[in-house]
Amino acid sequence: MAGDFISLQTAVIDREDMLALTRRMTVKRTSVTRIAGAYLDPDGFVDGTFNTRFLTLSGSDRAKNLEIAKAIPFAETNRNLRRYVIPEPSRGKESVYQLLMGARSSGLENDALLDIFYEMTAKRYHAEQAYGIFFFHDRYDIPAKGADHVRLGESEQMFEYLVCAVCPVSGEYEPGEPECGFLFPAYAQGGALLNCIDIYQADERHPHVELEELLLGREIRR
Repeated sequence: MAGDFISLQTAVIDREDMLALTRRMTVKRTSVTRIAGAYLDPDGFVDGTFNTRFLTLSGSDRAKNLEIAKAIPFAETNRNLRRYVIPEPSRGKESVYQLLMGARSSGLENDALLDIFYEMTAKRYHAEQAYGIFFFHDRYDIPAKGADHVRLGESEQMFEYLVCAVCPVSGEYEPGEPECGFLFPAYAQGGALLNCIDIYQADERHPHVELEELLLGREIRR
């Protein structure tokens, strides 16, 4: 929307919440259910896509991909990883918000939704080389704790979420470190913050604003 700008409405991320998620991102402890993604050339042409159950990957591939996923929530909070409130007008029908909610509820098994996201990203994303969009679906059992904060035996609820990382790729689609990405929905100790998203920028001085604009549904003036 030309000339239609929003200021960045943010909320503070609790580092401990992010560490609670990343502690489980190991080959032995992972609860990631599925990984999906696309490879694109610098002009945004989709070279190929993939979608598979995470546990079907080899141990080495699981470890490599978990490092990609972990880079988003493990980033320096409130600097490289920032929390944004998605504006209410950007959460309506046919919005990226609704698309991500659908991808989350389907556990990444709806390829049609993912294809739309890849195409939308390709139209906006500024890349100097080939890149990949990597999606991870996870379910975190939030541990129940007593009044003294000691963990009890059974979890009270589950946090279902997506991690997306955009990485440069080289050779045979070998991914480098993520340049940007997001965690959706945002997570606080009590569970999902459904109207918030945590967006990662590897270089906060030169961010991929086009990703933020896509996710928040408006042009952004910094």
